[in-house]
Amino acid sequence: MAIINNMMKVIHNDISHLQKGLHPQNLAYWYDKIIQETIDMAPPWLQDKIKVKQDQILPMKFNLDISKRAVRYFMIAVDNNLDAMPSSTRLYFLKVQEIMSTEMDKSLV
Repeated sequence: MAIINNMMKVIHNDISHLQKGLHPQNLAYWYDKIIQETIDMAPPWLQDKIKVKQDQILPMKFNLDISKRAVRYFMIAVDNNLDAMPSSTRLYFLKVQEIMSTEMDKSLV
């Protein structure tokens, strides 16, 4: 019985950790950090074209307003922060990168 209780506790802790990584406040923190690093890397003439806004009604929704010329800086900033993110947050930002890459490929065709 003790083994089952320990296993359930480990599973509960793992799930709680994954859930915390997808809280709107956690995502907002990482977006703010990544956007600030993107702005720091980008040339001065692109810095005002890099923004993210969290939806007030749907707090898990973020509108990324970024110039196509600044996307590579955003991708670098995400890559630089992936190792520090909780695993669920990391998966979220990997998906964001995938979507952005797909959109950039569409615009080249």
